[in-house]
Formats: sequence, structure tokens, C-alpha cells
Amino acid sequence: MSANTAVTAVDTAIESSNTLNTDHPFWNIIRTVPDFPKVGIDFYDITPLLCSHINEVIDALLAVLPEGIMDEVDCLGAVEARGFVFASLLAGRLGKGMILLRKPGKLPPPVANKAYALEYGKDTLEMQNNLPPERVLLIDDILATGGTLTTAYELCQSADHTVVGALVLLDLVDLHGDFPVPVYTVLKA
Repeated sequence: MSANTAVTAVDTAIESSNTLNTDHPFWNIIRTVPDFPKVGIDFYDITPLLCSHINEVIDALLAVLPEGIMDEVDCLGAVEARGFVFASLLAGRLGKGMILLRKPGKLPPPVANKAYALEYGKDTLEMQNNLPPERVLLIDDILATGGTLTTAYELCQSADHTVVGALVLLDLVDLHGDFPVPVYTVLKA
């Protein structure tokens, strides 16, 4: 089966959010890079999906959201960097705004920031803290250890935003614990 044929079957291949779905057609397109960015880490390269299957990816992300949740969402919390890609496309399709969660030094002050651990190092996220309170759906590409998404959640909460959930393309379920709000995902491994 070709990658294009596999992706057109996405509507019938999306599985329950409680089960692993390593047979999803997107897995035929995603590239696994062993020992990147360091030995012992398997990096899931979603770039091929972004190159030629972006509409199918956005359709799949929207399909995993519960009915009516977008009525509860004022804006999308875009987590740098690939979360920007998905959040931008989703915001355009849905007519929603975005709050940016960025690496240090990229946003004008005043900002709130929080350091966190990654599976292969440390980082910091910042967001503007003078925005009016919003109901936010966090958007990122991959949920691994949960450090980035948890930090995004905590920054939003500290700025008086209400986080109603998180939407990710890929959830690496064995690498993280429970998350404080529902996480909606297309792929689980």
C-alpha cells in the first residue's frame, strides 16, 4: 500500500484514545531515527507528514477531539516549535486565536518563564503574561516525558488562562505520567 493510499484511510484507522495504535497509516510515513539527538533516544521524524500530508494530519487531529470541545476553547496554546505548525493550521481552519509558548528571548516583555527537563536535556518556555484570560487548548507535536506540555500548562495557569485539554499528534505513553487535563492524540506508541 502506498503512503497516499494509507493516509486516505485515516478516518477508518483512528482508534480509541485508550489503545496503542502502532498500525495507524501515518506510521508508514513517519521516519524513526535511532540514537538521535543522543544515544538511546528514538526520534520520530514527522517531517514527511508535514511535507505532503498536512491536510490529512489536520483532519486527523480534529477527528480525535470530542464533540463540542472547540465551543469551550477561546484560543490555541501553540508550543514551540512544531506545535506552532499545527496550531497555526488549526487556528486558521477553526477561526481561533493563538497564544505562543516560546523559547527564551523570543517574546517582548512582560513574560513569564519556567525551566523544565527534557528527555535529553533542559529548556525554558516563556509566554506573555499580560494577555486577558482565555480558555486554551494546548497544541504540540509529540508528548514524550511531558516536561514541555506540563510547563506550557503551568505557564497558562499562572497567567490565569484555563487549560481545557491538550492536542498532540503522537503520545509516547510509557515516557510520562498522568497529565492534569485530557490529552487528545492521533497516534500512541
